[in-house]
Amino acid sequence: MRTTSIIFRRELASYLRSPVGYIIGAICLFVNGLWFQSVALGKAPKLSADVLSMFFTTSSLVTMVLGILLSFRQIAEERQSNTLVLLNTAPVRDVEIVLGKFLASFLFLSLMVLATLYIPIQIYLDGKISLSQIAVGYLGLLLAGGASVAIGLFGSAMTKNWLIAGAIGLLIGAVLLNFADLSARLDPPLQTVFYQLDGWKAHFLNSFQRGVLNLKDVVYYVAVTYFFLLLTTKTMEAKRWQ
Repeated sequence: MRTTSIIFRRELASYLRSPVGYIIGAICLFVNGLWFQSVALGKAPKLSADVLSMFFTTSSLVTMVLGILLSFRQIAEERQSNTLVLLNTAPVRDVEIVLGKFLASFLFLSLMVLATLYIPIQIYLDGKISLSQIAVGYLGLLLAGGASVAIGLFGSAMTKNWLIAGAIGLLIGAVLLNFADLSARLDPPLQTVFYQLDGWKAHFLNSFQRGVLNLKDVVYYVAVTYFFLLLTTKTMEAKRWQ
């Protein structure tokens, strides 16, 4: 744990010192704020619950994309600059490297997501929604964000070219977001299987977006996060011996 903590602090400090992290954070706030003012509020009157639901719809997509953008350079850039060699020759396990980088990216992403709290608070003050709806929605955002960070890290572990790493991460994310549409073209039982693999419509829009907390959706995002962190670790272990 001490090694993981050291890597976590180093990576988090790099986010805080680098303008890239702040640029990504500014984009997150700008896109969410612009969409909220122009679309969610709009000119036509809407129920406050519908406005909150529309906010979470867009914010979830933004969060997933930003999670990949924050993490896809983490390992690839170190491999390209040969600084990863220093970690590989030190008494540091690959799982500690992966976990430290994941926690740093996830914490920075969480701070950006929580910075948008002013939007649902504004809806809460002006309309009729409950704090539990907001809390459940943000839990969903953080879970989906954690899964996207893990996907980005896996893409980063696949290659030393961070552009290719980003493309891999975004491609995997796009596939997970389109399983529901693909399932509509299939027959049971494959239809049900593919629908449950979907990372947005099946497990966010049907629950977290509406303020409904289902254990199966929490388990899904935790499982996706664990799966891609495991793949990242195994990929790094394989490349260590190449």
